[in-house]
Amino acid sequence: EARAIATWSPYVNIKIPVCAAGLEAISVLSIEKIKVNMTLCFSLNQALLGALAGATYVSSFVGRLDDVGQDGMGLVAQIVEGFDHYKLPAQVIAASIRHPMHCVTAAKAGAHIATIPYSVLTQMINHPLTTAGIARFLEDSKQATGKG
Repeated sequence: EARAIATWSPYVNIKIPVCAAGLEAISVLSIEKIKVNMTLCFSLNQALLGALAGATYVSSFVGRLDDVGQDGMGLVAQIVEGFDHYKLPAQVIAASIRHPMHCVTAAKAGAHIATIPYSVLTQMINHPLTTAGIARFLEDSKQATGKG
């Protein structure tokens, strides 16, 4: 199935969960130059195994780890450090982002990609000082043009 889906576009990545069968599939597909996003990664061991199997991307689920009392962003940092140390080409995806600070921390940790829900993206855009500054600018503009 992955081989057929990969023909749809050169931008397609096949999403495969980390498990014994998944790692075997990742290994086979990577030899065939099919890009794979190894998903449902919750440990450095899993991330290393996925990268060594040939995954193009490794998705670490930050929010889900945080939900069970573990340090999701700490894991992202460990994965980035491990990949850098061993010079593994897989890119780290910070997934299951729950709030804007997750994005900041993911960037500081060196994650290559973050999958960000729209609600978090809009929170990232907005800032109370920007909103106040825009309102002040518009009010000043009305007074300057006499249209207020």
